[in-house]
Amino acid sequence: MSVYRDEGRGTWYVQASYHDSHGRRHRTTKRGFATKREAQAWERDFVALREGSLTMTLASFWEIYAQDRKPRVRESTWLTKKAIVRDKVLPFFGDTPVCEITPADVISWQNELSSHRDSSGVPYSPTYLRTVETQLSAILNHAVRYYGLARNPVLAAGHIGRKNSDEMQFWSKDEYLRFSEAVMNKPDAWLAFEVLFWTGLREGEMLALTPSDIDLARSRVSVTKTYQRLHREDVVGPPKTERSRRVVDMPRFLADELRDYVSQEGIGKKERIFKMDKGYLYREMRRGSALAGVKRIRVHDLRHSHVSLLIEKGFNVLAIAQRMGHESIDITYRYAHLLPNCQAEMAAALEDEGDGR
Repeated sequence: MSVYRDEGRGTWYVQASYHDSHGRRHRTTKRGFATKREAQAWERDFVALREGSLTMTLASFWEIYAQDRKPRVRESTWLTKKAIVRDKVLPFFGDTPVCEITPADVISWQNELSSHRDSSGVPYSPTYLRTVETQLSAILNHAVRYYGLARNPVLAAGHIGRKNSDEMQFWSKDEYLRFSEAVMNKPDAWLAFEVLFWTGLREGEMLALTPSDIDLARSRVSVTKTYQRLHREDVVGPPKTERSRRVVDMPRFLADELRDYVSQEGIGKKERIFKMDKGYLYREMRRGSALAGVKRIRVHDLRHSHVSLLIEKGFNVLAIAQRMGHESIDITYRYAHLLPNCQAEMAAALEDEGDGR
């Protein structure tokens, strides 16, 4: 392996030979280094990686992790991961060799995150803390599985935060109806919220809908895609998971509302019905909540509100999971606290069964 100067470009490059896991010899060239020192640093990291010693810094290994993982995840997921690693992980661990990160280092980092307060004195939420920690753990797990790191120090340090929030916000039907009336002066927003509340679709699923997805005769909507705003462009892609592909039956009145809106607006079969983004929904949610005098919840909480309504109507958890497109029924059980406390009714039923003993 050697470092050379590209006289024509005024930069440095590295030429390297290595053998893969099958013993085959390969040759690679890495160009574009501004200085010889940078080229030599890349060369050292390359050698370390091939030897499995992982003496490279976490910042260098992050680049390798990105090459390996980015093609396998949704772009929106990657952008979120990248932002967290850039802002919360690399400032602390970026210059530390991967093999030298200890459980004590992780605990120190966790404590720093836990003690953080914003300008208003508000800490990070428990779920956000767990999300940040998960990003570091994922990078180190990758090093363990594929690059010979002996262990993941995050597992030894233990977790901070919580995977799921204890508090789940939702509206009752009466609260939603008050809100709905308050936003009725904007038909596009009003109908978007109608779809979210009465079907339980995710925002991206609703925003991707076209008239061809709506079966008006059967009052059904087919969920086959999702909408995102990425790099200032509208992007319609596959749904969140395979289970997200589903057919959702709608109440008749909602199908009629969709038919009337599509007809009045002259929306083509393959056009998006709701020509808006999530930011517009968030702003209308704030406006409508204030006008209606109801507690402010997130747009996503309309999905929780739908589940709450179904539970109130007595539907079982499995049927709800299928309607919502949950990847696992365990997700649906997160709503268990919304189930009515039936202890008294259970005791009374058992009392009846015990009569005449």
